[in-house]
Amino acid sequence: MAIQKVGVVGCGLMGSGIAQIAAATGHETTILEVEEKYLEKGIASIHKSLNRFVEKGKMTEADRDAVAGRIKGTTKLSDLASCDIVVEAATENAEIKKKLFSDLDKLLAPHALLASNTSSLTIIELAAATNRPDKVVGLHFFNPVPIMKLVEVVRTIATSDEAYTEACDFGRKLGKEVVEAKDSTGFVVNRLLVPYMLDAIRCFEQGLASAEDIDRGMKLGCGYPMGPLELLDFVGLDTTLYIAEIMFDEFREARFAPPSLLRRMVTAGRMGRKSGRGIYDYSK
Repeated sequence: MAIQKVGVVGCGLMGSGIAQIAAATGHETTILEVEEKYLEKGIASIHKSLNRFVEKGKMTEADRDAVAGRIKGTTKLSDLASCDIVVEAATENAEIKKKLFSDLDKLLAPHALLASNTSSLTIIELAAATNRPDKVVGLHFFNPVPIMKLVEVVRTIATSDEAYTEACDFGRKLGKEVVEAKDSTGFVVNRLLVPYMLDAIRCFEQGLASAEDIDRGMKLGCGYPMGPLELLDFVGLDTTLYIAEIMFDEFREARFAPPSLLRRMVTAGRMGRKSGRGIYDYSK
């Protein structure tokens, strides 16, 4: 059956963006957060994003109000019971996600799909916590979700053809280009992107060039919109370290091993833009 009601778990950077595009494409959308303060912050960011679209002439005020009207926030899991799909964008912790999937499995109607926005964990690990592994997929969006055109739709060995087709159709209805990927840690984009960023840190650590020149070289020499070290600060050094550790545990390949400089910077609290300092200093 067609997906009409969408649930999103987590109202952070990714969750709020997923909720926004779901509501913008006509879906009644419910966002779940653990506390009201996080919910309020996330919904405020959605309103801010919608206002920017209006200011740029990409959306009318009437459309903005209609999108906002399709979004409801809650701190009660039971409010997701009527959803046709729930997209999990909670903290990147396997145990938390597995508990959530188990609880949602008991709550949702038999036809409903369960999806995860995880960027590093395998989807089958989450599917195994449910009694509907055939209806579990990965939907990996990219930041900022309302702008970036890609979604990786991830299929496990247990995902049914019907559920996978439905998930791909849903991704396209959200206005995204779909990349179909098998369930392997990092999927397509992070499988290639993470070693690239780690190699950039190694080049910087070994004194090959300054951070500015490494980034300038990749932007002007390869046409990338953002250099690898700038991107690292944008993604978050702590997030990159976490993903790299999971990928190294999975593949045991040197290219996924986190450089010592990355570990030291995270230990020192230099997480990138969000902490005010990473490879670059954003405190000013």
